[in-house]
Amino acid sequence: MLFFLTVAGNYFVSCDDNTGNLGYDIVPNTDLVDNNFTVLNVKTSSYEVGDKVLARSSTSYLGKYTDPETGTVISSDFLAQFYCPETFAFPDNIVDDYITGAEIRLYVNDFIGDSLATFKLNVYELDKVMDANSDYYTNIDPSEYYDETAKPVATKWFTISDRTISDDTRWSNDYVKSIRIALPREMGQQIYDAYRTQPQYFSNTDTWLNSGLPGSKGFYFQVESGDGAIAYVNVAHFNINFRFTDEETKRDTLGTMQFACTEEVVQATRFRNSNLTSLLDNKEATYLKSPAGIFTMAELPVDEISLNDTINSARLVLKRYNDKIDGKFKLPITKTVLLVRLDDYLNGFFEKYSLADGITSYVTNFSSSTNTYEFSNIAKLINVIQKEKAEGKATENYNKVLLIPVEATYSTINNATTLVKLAHDFSMSSVKLVGGENDNVGLEIVYSNYRK
Repeated sequence: MLFFLTVAGNYFVSCDDNTGNLGYDIVPNTDLVDNNFTVLNVKTSSYEVGDKVLARSSTSYLGKYTDPETGTVISSDFLAQFYCPETFAFPDNIVDDYITGAEIRLYVNDFIGDSLATFKLNVYELDKVMDANSDYYTNIDPSEYYDETAKPVATKWFTISDRTISDDTRWSNDYVKSIRIALPREMGQQIYDAYRTQPQYFSNTDTWLNSGLPGSKGFYFQVESGDGAIAYVNVAHFNINFRFTDEETKRDTLGTMQFACTEEVVQATRFRNSNLTSLLDNKEATYLKSPAGIFTMAELPVDEISLNDTINSARLVLKRYNDKIDGKFKLPITKTVLLVRLDDYLNGFFEKYSLADGITSYVTNFSSSTNTYEFSNIAKLINVIQKEKAEGKATENYNKVLLIPVEATYSTINNATTLVKLAHDFSMSSVKLVGGENDNVGLEIVYSNYRK
């Protein structure tokens, strides 16, 4: 609803909470003719990602999960390198120069599904160094980085929650979920022996990755069997264990040297989605499904807006269908969504580390109170598209935008919050949206007409 106040021959224009920022504070009364509100239909459809999105994440994912709501299946495994700090050094007084064991620890900070679901995990050594300066995608082919004919260096049956401990311990606040994978002791011994004779291999991460030592290029963690859960692995350690003589107590003490997964080295998760056909073929709704599953594409009705109209605000709201089932194992709702032009996405929006600029791209969060995703004002985007058309620069995708599940990172300095990073959301989520061929998605436009 618009309100007008006449002062000294001018109209002052303001708005209520439903119209957004109109963009005009003072308009001469000789030019203003009319202010209008209209709702234009927006065509939406589900957009198949094809399991290929940029895998730029410090979290790795492991497991397999069947969504009870849709019947779709998500499976994930990952490749990981391990970082060698410049300060890496074994103690000088390791007992008998003997390594007692080697292991990998995968620490789980979250999960989806049943933490007691059982999986069989195979671990393979990588035989090719992954370039930290390259982009890797969720359809990565692990066979390019390990020998498929080789035997795994370790096999592990695991559950996300350790079944060997009590329920009280398992659900206590102090308990940290982890998957312990024992490696051959000889791997650790070879690394230690090389450290004593060729310490230059441990000068930094590059020399470590290219040393040719056991595990130096990283590992591939492959789920062979199991269903019911996916673990979110936020920390991984490659540990070498030994006993050393404590200088103060003169007693033998347990010690560990660690190589850790960090953002300086590559962690690449492979996701595979199946049974998506029924969702993609649904003409009465669209979907947001992460990770690397389904986006929603919208075609903005730009051609229905006259170039003679001045757009003050353009509000786009997408409503969510409620889930048909309830239970603790259903997928959560997508939290944050990016609206970005289709061409910008295809031309490397994420590869370029782009951020939502409030002009041609926008970020919003799910509102549980209204059960919607609301983009309160995309008028600047409409204006950009209209200008491109007028100048003959419009592409065939000129009015198409994608709604993409994302993880947004913000920084707050002096009470000012700034978006600093956007990445694909790799957490498990699923949302069914009103739309499709039902034409139930509207673009609410407030505009003005002028005359001389």
